[in-house]
Amino acid sequence: MNITGHEVEKLKDPTGILEGERYEFILDIEVPEDDELFSDNGLYLKVIIAVDDNDTRVAQYNLFEENSSKLLDFELEEEEISIVKEYCVKKLEDSINQ
Repeated sequence: MNITGHEVEKLKDPTGILEGERYEFILDIEVPEDDELFSDNGLYLKVIIAVDDNDTRVAQYNLFEENSSKLLDFELEEEEISIVKEYCVKKLEDSINQ
């Protein structure tokens, strides 16, 4: 899996129930043709990153087909989740340091 681009938005918690901050990332991804995730129509991930005092984690993710925005019923492997988390954390750190 290769992440080719992203959009990020800080989410607001109007209830004040959630601890820390939440960010929604839309990640454009490419996967090889021999990968079970492959789609001719392209793919993107919606990822919620939760950041609190002691932890940053992938709270939720969903995989979508690019052209139709159809939700795909696939789970990422642990290694792929790690790649996504690392990418998102780096982008958040970069935006804080600017």
